[in-house]
Amino acid sequence: MILFRKLSITGLVVGTFFTALSLTPSLLPREDVLQGITTGLSFTVGYALGVLIIWLWHFFELPDISPRILKYLKYTTIGICIITMILFLWQAVGWQNSLRALMDIEETASIRPVLITIVAGVIFLTLLGFARLFHLTFRTITLRLQQYVPPRVSIVSGLLASFFIFWAIIDGVFFTAVLRTADSTYHYIDSRTHPEFEQPYDSLRSGSEQSLVLWEDMGMRGRQYLNSGPTREDIKVFTDQPVKSPIRVYAGIQSEESLEARAELALAELKRVNAFDRSVLLLITPTGSGWVDPKAIDPLEYLFRGDIASVAVQYSYLPSFLTIAFENEFGTELSRILFRKIYDYWSDLPENERPYLYLHGLSLGAQISDRSFDLFDIIEDPFNGVLWSGPPFRMSTWQRVTEQRDPRSPAWLPKFRDGEVVRFANQDGGLKNAASEWGDFRIAFLQYASDPVTFFDPRYATRQPEWLQSPRGPDVTEYLRWYPFVTMLQLFTDMSAGTAPDGYGHQYAAEHYFDSWLALTEPSGWSDDELSNLRQMLKSIEEW
Repeated sequence: MILFRKLSITGLVVGTFFTALSLTPSLLPREDVLQGITTGLSFTVGYALGVLIIWLWHFFELPDISPRILKYLKYTTIGICIITMILFLWQAVGWQNSLRALMDIEETASIRPVLITIVAGVIFLTLLGFARLFHLTFRTITLRLQQYVPPRVSIVSGLLASFFIFWAIIDGVFFTAVLRTADSTYHYIDSRTHPEFEQPYDSLRSGSEQSLVLWEDMGMRGRQYLNSGPTREDIKVFTDQPVKSPIRVYAGIQSEESLEARAELALAELKRVNAFDRSVLLLITPTGSGWVDPKAIDPLEYLFRGDIASVAVQYSYLPSFLTIAFENEFGTELSRILFRKIYDYWSDLPENERPYLYLHGLSLGAQISDRSFDLFDIIEDPFNGVLWSGPPFRMSTWQRVTEQRDPRSPAWLPKFRDGEVVRFANQDGGLKNAASEWGDFRIAFLQYASDPVTFFDPRYATRQPEWLQSPRGPDVTEYLRWYPFVTMLQLFTDMSAGTAPDGYGHQYAAEHYFDSWLALTEPSGWSDDELSNLRQMLKSIEEW
């Protein structure tokens, strides 16, 4: 069959070397299926480069190698490939265990080469079939056009026509089918009523009988958020000072159809519960599915002894990667509308009577939160600050600050100017390490050096990451090396499907949020022993 005719020897050789390199460690430990995906993509890229090398060789009409020399060269290369694969497979378990040791995960005894090969083979053959189908389409169109137009015109026209046909199929059929399926699936999941999420009886929470937001319209992630968090009694365990019940406001995507009305509803709910009378008001931008990480919010509610109100509004029920692809503009527009309504109301209050106003977002929520306001609009009356965790690599403020950091500081924990406005933290803190005191307006980033969502970049296909320079992050293995194309593919699969325990990768731990909020907001009245006990309690919770 023409789609799977004889394979290129050069492509197989280069692909084999890429396969061996794909077994080296990246930022996160990889299970066998994920390793198979990484290997399949790496082999495909290596094979394509090998085919390109041969094509360029013939295109420039370089002399052919004699059959006798070519024969010995093939056998020698194949032998080197086999030896290389054996050596890399033998080292692979140790490399993966070096990552697991860094992250306190149980070591693995072996890998399953057969499973990895099957997964990699399916990926390679699928992509190869797609590429050859494209080539067949291109050749058919070109040969037909050559009957009417000059050869070069037919080649260009055939290439453009092939791209148009395949893009129309991919975008109009494949992506549409995926989006429709995902939309119906996640809409059902979001609207489902889970018996473990009970309607709040506390009037200070959205969805209660007194609430302006109906419990039925809340969405699964909203119900989950409103069923979590410390109560007044939980907070009293750690302090002798007066405590309050934390206020939590959440408006689901079904609460109001228009973005403007949803933001108005959230503001009306904040007014209903007298949220602007609290010491702190936290504006949260959830992830794509509407999820709010309780590990990020609970520590702040403890630190301010419940004298805090938080508000979040859902802009999608799709996972973040689908939201980025199909609904990113809705999140940005809603966050801008919501921020403007809350900020305008807040800024009109007497300065000595209004709460401290902070913003928070995790992952995609951080990126959208970053777009919710313009510094020039708030410069005369700035709110108090932000804590962005797991910032995506395309987040504009994060990119700009990281690129303009003090060159003596590492890319995984930058120092920006004197630290008066912007500071970075990781597992070991960092927000208190600055040359000057915090200013009135504060921006804090919480990020782990092993987080692929933060430290992936397509440019790493041909460029070594700065965060690989010495010194490395405490959670990045010394065995990680940069290889063209392969490292980028490893980071891509880490970002797409990799998992890690709390405190590593993209899993942000409650105790690190605690340290960050403590340094950022500087709550008063806590003794060192009380703070230590509170941090230890947050660290010991097994399920969130």
